[in-house]
Amino acid sequence: MSLLRNVFCTSLGRKYVMALTGFGLVAFAIGHLVGNFQIFQHPDHINGYGHFLHSLGPLLWIVRIKLLILAALHIWAATVLTLENRAARPVEYGVKHTIRATLASRTMRMTGVIVLAFLLYHLAHFTTGWAQADTFKTNFDYVMTQDYKVAGFTVVKAGTVVYDVHTMMVLGFQPVVVSLFYIVAVGLLTMHLLHGAESMFQSVGLRTERWGIFLKRAVQLFCIFYFLGNLAIPGSIMLGKVKPHGMNLPGAHASAATNHTP
Repeated sequence: MSLLRNVFCTSLGRKYVMALTGFGLVAFAIGHLVGNFQIFQHPDHINGYGHFLHSLGPLLWIVRIKLLILAALHIWAATVLTLENRAARPVEYGVKHTIRATLASRTMRMTGVIVLAFLLYHLAHFTTGWAQADTFKTNFDYVMTQDYKVAGFTVVKAGTVVYDVHTMMVLGFQPVVVSLFYIVAVGLLTMHLLHGAESMFQSVGLRTERWGIFLKRAVQLFCIFYFLGNLAIPGSIMLGKVKPHGMNLPGAHASAATNHTP
């Protein structure tokens, strides 16, 4: 009990909670990007990936619930720490000393709220289909032409009928407004990570003066690649570099499969 009290009832404990949940969420963000990057390969890859995730059944829901818990704890810790900081300084400074503070650090709360709203929309867009109901109503079968493997093991065999995630993603990002919104939101997420990722190491005592500069540069480099990676998907679709593969365009046979997206 004392350990839980120290973690959840002290400022230091809450900083650890925010840092550790942040690590978990960043790991998910990286995995999510790597998985979705299969959109640039043969449709078998992203379609096999989606089918594999869906086939996990209860295990997939356990992962989703854990992610929701991580997000909830992260938001809770950030909110409580913010309120504590305001309570400790009830009177605003006459002059705000923001010269040395970066834009990312000064907008952490704002970008956090916007990113949360974006994540909810992203779930409605590609997981539940609420934000693109017309596309989700047009559910097409896709027949795997090759095995899909994970770590060298075949998890989806050739000939398996799966949901066409490739076409769904392309159609989902073709509206310019949707893609631009996605790009802006990912930009804000990157800005959030720019300060948050470095703060995570500091909160758990892993940021030292000796390697602080290296850490800062590493975080900046990571954020650049993360943003460009996420930009590449809707950007390539808007530019016509990634197109529906033609097998399951309107007029093809419809499938009764629903909600098989990653």
